[in-house]
Amino acid sequence: MPTLLYVPADHARRVEKALASSADVVILDLEDAVAVAHKESARAAVVRLLADPPRPIQVRVNDLRTPYGRADLASLAPLLSRTDGVRLPKIESADQVREAAAFAPGVALHPLLESALGVERAYDVARAHPRVASIGLGEADLRADLGVSDDAGLTWARSRVVVAARAAGLPAPVQSVYPDVANLDGLAASCRMGRALGFRGRAAIHPAQLSVIAEAYRPDPAEVEAARRVVEAFASATVTDTGAVALENGAFVDLAVVRQAERLLAEVNSDD
Repeated sequence: MPTLLYVPADHARRVEKALASSADVVILDLEDAVAVAHKESARAAVVRLLADPPRPIQVRVNDLRTPYGRADLASLAPLLSRTDGVRLPKIESADQVREAAAFAPGVALHPLLESALGVERAYDVARAHPRVASIGLGEADLRADLGVSDDAGLTWARSRVVVAARAAGLPAPVQSVYPDVANLDGLAASCRMGRALGFRGRAAIHPAQLSVIAEAYRPDPAEVEAARRVVEAFASATVTDTGAVALENGAFVDLAVVRQAERLLAEVNSDD
């Protein structure tokens, strides 16, 4: 399952550590993690790094409705084709996505939904442009917008983005960051909950979180073995006219269960 690591683009030492981490993708952050006074220097640092990217990188630009966001895309557009895409914060409409696509031709787009309006329009955003490669939540801003104080208040929004991604033919989304860096047990429990909701992978804000995320999202060996047995039995089973599969032990398994097992094994194989 993918692990992503945010790092403030204006902190050279942190960027160096992030690039050396186990993250599948490093996200150079120009938005929330960078103070207004450092926006230009952070952007310049990203320009230098993208001259020869050492590994898979994404860039989170500023809100496109601000001068900072427009300046980010104007400066970085010629270099973004060397990245794994650009993360677009605070997206609330398909038009915002199409505007970003016009600024950065050929670049994968990763819109972030961080308000009630953005979540309501999740499917429209996911289908806004052929280069939308994923959608996800920005949960800190979403919590503030909704006025919720615990995870229960975000359950519907999380399920909404999972459903929208699936309906649009996009990969399952990755979870938003877990802000309590010291609470690794809490992070693991939150990841297990996210996996149960349909998320696949998570973004981190500290390298210490990466191994916890990877482990929590890795299917249990018992799950893998059970899925393997279902798929192998299906290969030689008799399929009834109701669509059920008769297994060797006399049990019947619906074809949807077989597809779920195949998906789990495909995920395991992609991680190997």
